Formats: sequence, C-alpha cells, structure tokens
Amino acid sequence: MRVYLDHNATTPLDPEVLAAMTPFLAERFGNPSSLHAWGREARQAMERARATITRALGTADKDSLVFTSGGTEADNLALTGVAAAQEKHGRHVIVSCVEHHAVLNTAAHLSRQGFEVTRLPVDSQGLLDADDVRRAIRPNTILVSLMHGNNETGVLFPIACVGRVCRERGVTFHTDAVQSLGKVPLDVEALRVDLLSLSGHKIHGPKGIGALFIRHGTRMQPLLYGGTQERWRRAGTENVAAAVGLARATELSLQDQDRASKRMGDLRDRLERGVMGPCPAWCETATRPSDCPTRRTWPSPESRRSH
Repeated sequence: MRVYLDHNATTPLDPEVLAAMTPFLAERFGNPSSLHAWGREARQAMERARATITRALGTADKDSLVFTSGGTEADNLALTGVAAAQEKHGRHVIVSCVEHHAVLNTAAHLSRQGFEVTRLPVDSQGLLDADDVRRAIRPNTILVSLMHGNNETGVLFPIACVGRVCRERGVTFHTDAVQSLGKVPLDVEALRVDLLSLSGHKIHGPKGIGALFIRHGTRMQPLLYGGTQERWRRAGTENVAAAVGLARATELSLQDQDRASKRMGDLRDRLERGVMGPCPAWCETATRPSDCPTRRTWPSPESRRSH
C-alpha cells in the first residue's frame, strides 16, 4: 500500500470541488467577456468565486483579486509588476533567501535587469527577524516579498510585523501565502500586505489556477497584454471552471480550520518526535557534521507555533 505524504507539493482534487467545476466544463461553457446569456452566466460565476475568495482573505473588495494560472504567475506578477511600475522611485527589492523559486528566480531576473536585490538570511531554525527587514529598507526600496509559510520547514514568518514596517516606510509588501491558505487564518488587513499570492492545488483544488490579491492603489503593471480581462491586469480568457473550483476549495479548506490544523500539528509533532528522538545520541558519535545535516536546522514544533 502506498501512503501519500506530499500534500505541500500538491493535493488530490476534492470531489465537491470537481462537482462545482463540472457544469462549467460542459453545458455552462460561455466566455465571460461575451454579452449573451452564456457569457453573462460565466461572468456571474467568476464574480461569485472572486467574492468568495476575497471574503476568506478578510476583505469585501472583490475587485482586488486577479485570477492567474497558479502561484508562480501570481508571484511573477507581483514582483515584475511592481518593479516595472515603480522603478522610477527606486530599484531595490528585498526577499528572503528561503523563498520559493517563483520568487527567487523572478528576483534573479530583476537583478539581470539592473535592480538590486537584497536576500535576507534566516536563523538556524529557519526564522526571519522583522528587524532585519527594517534595517534592510533603503530610500530606494520599492518592494519587500516574503513567504507567509515555508513549504519545507513549516515556519511562519512574522508577516504582520513586517507589514507594519513596510507601511511605515511606504514600501509595497508582497507575501506568498500559497502554503498557508486553509491551514492558518489569512487576513490582508491584519497582515498589512499590499499583495498576496494563492494557488488552488495546495488546498484540494484544481491545478492551473491561482490568484493575486492587489490592494487598491498599489502601483503595478501587467505581465500579459491583450484584452480587458481582470480589469486590464491579466489579459486572456478566464478559466471559469478552475476559478469556481478554487473558490469552492477555499470554502472547504476554511470549514473547521482550527480543528483540522490542530490535528495536523499533533500528527506532525508525533512524527518529528519519532524520527528525531534517536538522532541526538547518534549525532554525538558521528564523525562528520554532514552525517546529520538537520541537527541544527530542523525547527522545533514550539518555534513554529510561537511565530
């Protein structure tokens, strides 16, 4: 029997999500940009999905959400969109050294375009100090991009604290919350973020769909040019079925979230104790530091919960 333990990479599609999507893969096939009844029906479904997701993020501004092809496109749109729109005000960007490659490689691309990128370190438990962000911000800093939850360690960054710093300094702040939706509460107002990335297939939704929250007034340019879809921010005919699926997956992920998160945390802690319990004694007899590479870097469950 195979046991699947890679849900941070992708999750199976929830049957309720599939049921919500199916009509828009068949008889309700209209283009949301069309004015006839089929198109209006599709548009209404898109707007309902948009409203559902923005409510889950703690905002009533459904126009703040742009549907994308996934978390990677959302991250790319956030970084390159802000850089293109705000480069006259500065060309300095801050990220952490442990970001997802969708952020790190986009930051590397910006470096090749002449932007200066500061990559902040984390400590031995994978934690980021908000004061490091404060010290790194310069007069020409236009963007800070930090992940909300790490996909490998489970560490939660102090996003609300960093958001306060960025708000005080007038710097646009983006967080990649792909791994956090449905696991911990997300409130864009409490977090003080200007941009927030989401993805469907991490929460038992479909692959190929994501979203970017864009706070009203955030200066940025689109990645794609074409039609007027997504209020000029992301051209291309919308994937209605996937958007509906993302909304339904979001709803389901928030149902009984606290109980589900506690159960998952308890299972994680039990697994870590079982795996790491014998490790310290073994490490003392190891002849090479590389024999136990996780000894000093594996974050304790207590450190994760306290941050």
